[in-house]
Amino acid sequence: MKFNLKKFILLLSCVIINFTGCSPEETTTDYHEPEETFPVSVDFLKVGKADSAVIKTQNQIIVIDCGEKSDGKKLCSCLHALGAEKIDVLIFTHYDQDHIGGAVKVLEEFPVQRVLAPEYSENSKEYQKLCEAMQAENLSFDLVNTAPEKFFSDDAYIEIFPCQRENYTQGNDNNHSLVIRVTHHEEIFLFAGDAMQERLAEIMTIGDCTVLKEPYHGREIANLPEFLAAVRPEYAIVSTNQENYSPVVQQALSEKNIQTYVTFQDGNIRCTSSGKEMTVETGIEY
Repeated sequence: MKFNLKKFILLLSCVIINFTGCSPEETTTDYHEPEETFPVSVDFLKVGKADSAVIKTQNQIIVIDCGEKSDGKKLCSCLHALGAEKIDVLIFTHYDQDHIGGAVKVLEEFPVQRVLAPEYSENSKEYQKLCEAMQAENLSFDLVNTAPEKFFSDDAYIEIFPCQRENYTQGNDNNHSLVIRVTHHEEIFLFAGDAMQERLAEIMTIGDCTVLKEPYHGREIANLPEFLAAVRPEYAIVSTNQENYSPVVQQALSEKNIQTYVTFQDGNIRCTSSGKEMTVETGIEY
């Protein structure tokens, strides 16, 4: 745990933006630490080369991505195991099938209060099915576009950062990924979606984190070592399969002494923040 450094950076960021007008990607401007502390857990599901995570705060459930179509049932099992009766916020980092495919099943089984998503569309069957499922539940996308979305979930502070460009040279869909930072007192989770080189460059100054959801399923990214050095995670979670887990990425994580967990090896992974320290459990059953 890097309490003093992270706290200093968070407070310094608040001062800097007031005087410099820095990009919202770089700073937290309106965070006020709650007086009370309750545990916050994040379950990273074993969904192959896909993404799905569930954040549980004292009274709320937040879902980030839903994996492939075949993963919808597993995500629902996780939600039931956590005692969820509804989803307070459902976040799609972007619209690739390995992030939205399981959403139809989830929307059928759980009431959803709010859906946050990036401002672009995708010409795919999965995206069309998602839109139809949303319409059936009288839901609409709350798009995160020019400015970050910020809110509290009990004593966890959620910031959702949109991409800064309309088009990217490579990986246009992946680089539209929303990046999510969850600050829980002294501990910080950072979800990097499928951010590739150009998108990682945009969030290079986002600040330290305790747990990093490794971007792009553990595939090689040219500036990943630089990004890891910038955000200094203590733990990395890689949601991937064996085929896509790059030896170059493994080496980069190892060289920086980042304690790494991989879903195809460790199963469902649960990180729990007490507000002062982080614990990690593997092989969670639902």
